[in-house]
Amino acid sequence: MEKKKAAVPLVCHGHSRPVVDLFYSPVTPDGYFLISASKDSTPMLRNGETGDWIGTFEGHKGAVWSCCLDSNALRAASASADFSAKIWDALTGDVLHSFEHKHIVRACAFSEDKHFLLTGGFEKILRIFDLNRPDAPPKEVNSSPGSVRTVAWLHSDQTILSSCSDSGGVRLWDVRSDKIVRTLETKSSVTSTEVSQDGRYITTADGSTVKFWDANHFGLVKSYDMPFSMESASLEPKLGNKFIAGGEDMWVHIYDFHTGKEIGCNKGHHGPVHCVRFAPGGESYASGSEDGTVRIWQMAPSDIEPNEEVKVSADEVITKLDDTHITEGKTREKA
Repeated sequence: MEKKKAAVPLVCHGHSRPVVDLFYSPVTPDGYFLISASKDSTPMLRNGETGDWIGTFEGHKGAVWSCCLDSNALRAASASADFSAKIWDALTGDVLHSFEHKHIVRACAFSEDKHFLLTGGFEKILRIFDLNRPDAPPKEVNSSPGSVRTVAWLHSDQTILSSCSDSGGVRLWDVRSDKIVRTLETKSSVTSTEVSQDGRYITTADGSTVKFWDANHFGLVKSYDMPFSMESASLEPKLGNKFIAGGEDMWVHIYDFHTGKEIGCNKGHHGPVHCVRFAPGGESYASGSEDGTVRIWQMAPSDIEPNEEVKVSADEVITKLDDTHITEGKTREKA
């Protein structure tokens, strides 16, 4: 395939410092949403399709390293350098709960059933907070070999994925036994971990390598060496035939999943790209950068329509749609 002409992105301003994490909600009856985390301490919520600003979550006193939305986009969570993780009402912008830690919190993730929040950070402890009993002490898993960089849930919340800032590999924890049951080996520390929407693949980025793992048998499916140091990668969710990666060269690269060949490259950021994520339908993807902007790039129509060459992948990777309903609400405007 030939390289395609560079796309013109939707540029989303608002953050005053680097954007370090992005998270798309699943598709809801009211569309889908994009939340961004920044070192400016204020996560921002946007319309995932248009990039239009919806609201700013104000309350942290330090850099926000991680953010996420629950499956119906009614609540947001954030992990911060102010030693706390917060749960927010995504309709009003109000803080619902603030979970105090003893050191910087680098990662957070809602469980699939929306009942728990997982956090990790410099304490080398994974904590699971019961959102139905927010005042109860969290469950703690304190045998992480290093400072926690990323966290994710797997297997209907029975397994936890975590990576460390100071060592390679992704560790799989059994929630019932609190023990590491498997380690996905990498040469460098993993800076990005993503579970595909259908739960079949785990995408990791470490150093200059993107790897795809079987999420059920944990075998290595694909491994590609990149010509640059990159921080984040994301698999196209609808057909599973492409992935994106971004890093220190300030470009957003598009690759063929089956061959690893670069098929597109989008330039526009003015600093290293810290995070990239595909929208839930695969029609666009977002990138966050050191330059403080979020950019939303549109896929060409031919890239998101099934054809004979990708029929198998289309059957394998199926987008999950959340059928819960978001009630009307007003998001607090930024002062």
